[in-house]
Amino acid sequence: MMTIMRFEVEGRRLNADLAQPLSIAIPLDFNGPQPSFYEAPPATARPLAYAGFVGDTRAGGSCNCEQLTLVPHCNGTHTECVGHVTDDRVAITDRLRGGIVLALLISIQPVAASSTSEDSDPRPAASDLLVTARALATAAAAHPGLAPRALVIRTLPCHADRLTHAYRGSAPAPYLSRQAAAWLVERAIDHLVLDLPSADRADDAGRLLAHRLFFGLPAGGRHARDAQRPQASITELAWVAPTIHDGWYLLDLQIPAFLADAAPSRPLLYPVHFE
Repeated sequence: MMTIMRFEVEGRRLNADLAQPLSIAIPLDFNGPQPSFYEAPPATARPLAYAGFVGDTRAGGSCNCEQLTLVPHCNGTHTECVGHVTDDRVAITDRLRGGIVLALLISIQPVAASSTSEDSDPRPAASDLLVTARALATAAAAHPGLAPRALVIRTLPCHADRLTHAYRGSAPAPYLSRQAAAWLVERAIDHLVLDLPSADRADDAGRLLAHRLFFGLPAGGRHARDAQRPQASITELAWVAPTIHDGWYLLDLQIPAFLADAAPSRPLLYPVHFE
């Protein structure tokens, strides 16, 4: 069954089938292989047990009732807000109220830091892989005409082993250059979705430059009141399958009502068609 929504953006008429969402979240298997970052322990599930009750029908319980343990930032697809880098405890549900936004999905090839003039802080190692402003601009130029509020970045090559990959070491994956983060801000991208474990280098001496730039914080800023872009969000460890084409979508960032700086999320994409 089709559920077609028709709408206008900047004078252009578009439509999307809301009955056909595409999930770009990594399914989190609490009892099997799963991705991990920053040496975090695996997410786990165990039956609740107390005073003769066991929350497992296979063990004689009347129902299944599990206790889940996870680190949202490290155990799978998650969405975070400015509270990730501030002393103030800011809840993602306070900053991400829900709803759908126009998004552009692009695929880019990260480049070695030694082959570009773009940089970060601290200075990248020559072998570090960077998501550059130049690559973003080139990919976005192939889809002119509208100004998206969200950008979904798929980094190449895109292999299914990312679904269970353990990201270990000081720079286990590509990350945003300083110029790439600034490019996103200049284009008023409020919601960034990455298939990477972090927008920043894993070991960057605590700078988190790309995060701070994207949230509109000064270098080293630790107070939410200083954020010029308090509405912004970053989603990391997404999985954009090769079968999902670059182009225009509606993005629905689905999160539980956690009063925390980040929460597990299920980003959904709805393909957009021009009328």
